[in-house]
Amino acid sequence: MRHQKKVKKLGRPQDQRKALLRSLATSLFMHGEIQTTMTKAKALKSYAEKIISFAKKGDLHARRLASALIYDQEILNETETAEEKDEKSLKVTVLRKLFSEIGPKNKERNGGYTQIFRTGFRRGDNAEMALIRLI
Repeated sequence: MRHQKKVKKLGRPQDQRKALLRSLATSLFMHGEIQTTMTKAKALKSYAEKIISFAKKGDLHARRLASALIYDQEILNETETAEEKDEKSLKVTVLRKLFSEIGPKNKERNGGYTQIFRTGFRRGDNAEMALIRLI
């Protein structure tokens, strides 16, 4: 029996589960919304909200803690070419976007930074799909 066991295992070992949540959180902060299965969305919700709470604090310690929980990838615009990207001195990364846009936007909120919408069932295996997005 799994009484009072909070961790959703997602059918994976711990290292793979951590990598999955880390990549899902990075994609969520990069794009603002992602589509995934309902179970992964529920697991991602608490993971992402902890990171947004770090972004609300905004200090150096919180930035280092948040950088350990996401992949700090560079965000590219679709219209931007490689030459224009090289000319920019300040690269837009997921961590920078998290602390400059997402954190200050949620400064007055006391939680509930994400929403989950049910979108139906996947055709191949009938898994329940969900859209998770930032508020």
